[in-house]
Amino acid sequence: MSTALIIVDIQNDYFQNGRMELVNPDKAAANAAKVLEHFRKSNKENIFHVQHIAADPSLGFFLPDTEGAEIHETVQPLEDENIIVKNFPNSYLQTDLESKLRENGVTKVVVVGMMTHMCIDATVRASVDLGFETTLIEDACATRTLSYQDKVVPAEQVHYAFVGALNGMYCEVKSTEDFLQLEASKL
Repeated sequence: MSTALIIVDIQNDYFQNGRMELVNPDKAAANAAKVLEHFRKSNKENIFHVQHIAADPSLGFFLPDTEGAEIHETVQPLEDENIIVKNFPNSYLQTDLESKLRENGVTKVVVVGMMTHMCIDATVRASVDLGFETTLIEDACATRTLSYQDKVVPAEQVHYAFVGALNGMYCEVKSTEDFLQLEASKL
């Protein structure tokens, strides 16, 4: 069984002074970088960087040919790593991610990235629907505070509500430390 790392939308617009700042993106990106480093040592051919490019400029961020749409320096792809460009929250929708995973014999995916409540949720659910055994590294993800009418939901609650909903039925949720310790015990 082959395992792939899918790094979703860790892009400049989500960081300080970006067009869609998240809460604690630096911490999430640092954890994603640790998971990326593990894959670079053990499973180089199965690293997939997913980059969202806004198909509709009214989105206001991840606009084509902007610094904000570039992949953040903490998880910058190496020359031989896969980059999947997407235009929707689901990393598989109208991309070649699924076909590339299948070409490489991938049966398991590990997902990290941003935003927990949107592209991470959509990608994890789609991964499972497509038959991939899925692990979400929750502290390598970040989101933002949301509101509806007069209700405000702090980012931490948004994050854990979505992680809690995914855990078990859709995927196995782990921390970076737990994932890396488990991987080290396999060596």
